[in-house]
Amino acid sequence: MSSRFNEESMEWTVAEEFAGERLDKYVTESLEDGMASRTQVQDWIKNGQVIVNEKTVKPNYKVSEGDTVSVTIPEPESAEIVPEAIPLQVAYEDSDVIVINKPRGMVVHPALGHSSGTVVNALMFHCKDLSGINGMLRPGIVHRIDKDTSGLLMAAKNDLAHHSLAEQLKEHTVTRKYIALAHGNLPHDQGTIDAPIGRDPHDRKLFAVTGRNGKHAVTHFRVLERFGDYTLMELQLETGRTHQIRVHMKYIGHPLAGDPVYGRSKTIALKGQALHAAVLGFEHPRTGEQLQFEAPLPEDMEQVLSALRQR
Repeated sequence: MSSRFNEESMEWTVAEEFAGERLDKYVTESLEDGMASRTQVQDWIKNGQVIVNEKTVKPNYKVSEGDTVSVTIPEPESAEIVPEAIPLQVAYEDSDVIVINKPRGMVVHPALGHSSGTVVNALMFHCKDLSGINGMLRPGIVHRIDKDTSGLLMAAKNDLAHHSLAEQLKEHTVTRKYIALAHGNLPHDQGTIDAPIGRDPHDRKLFAVTGRNGKHAVTHFRVLERFGDYTLMELQLETGRTHQIRVHMKYIGHPLAGDPVYGRSKTIALKGQALHAAVLGFEHPRTGEQLQFEAPLPEDMEQVLSALRQR
């Protein structure tokens, strides 16, 4: 199965193992958790917002291997994203850009059915002005980090800044370095993982290294400290695929400690993967100045590392 994403639509090619599944079920289970209910998907199909091989079909249509399923996500008629007085750790802010240090456990932007407690709710209260390029649910959001990943995240306050930052991400000129704790003892002190990432053909909610319609993905790594059964690393993203570091580390046999999805059952006591976006650098969209910010490891990761050092 392959997938292609942009800001308004999604597209999948049906793999053999999903042939014979109802279209409404196939689409609902292919979307991110909480993005839409099966009833909502059925409405989209009836309204022609889901098509198969460029044709409209009924919700009970049975998909076949090789079918191209395209979904146009409708903007909600009224998406009341309420500003919330959630404390933010602000690393930098001016009239164009804000950089925050996101805590572990915080979702970046609202999804359908999940409209509170996110970075966007906090930013709307703090900033008042955010770019509108990504629509009502994702104002100002240029890039994301996972809910259970902590660290630096930039947001745009106007469309000029948004266009500039998005282009820098596209051109791979944004510096993004992460600190992570991985299972096992890596055999190399540094290296590069160059392996395409796409939807996992066996579970559409997950991602995997796959040569079948995977997208180019490159992660550079450097070992910082070894604990025998764990390795502390710095990883730098060259590309920015969903779950890239987590998938690449699983692929080389050293999944991230604490990762509830791609990791191991016996792991560290941490609520989520031991992954922290420590360094973020970019060119200021208006002045052209090169900016770079660093965020220290969160306390829970520091406690884990301290315990490993004291063994």
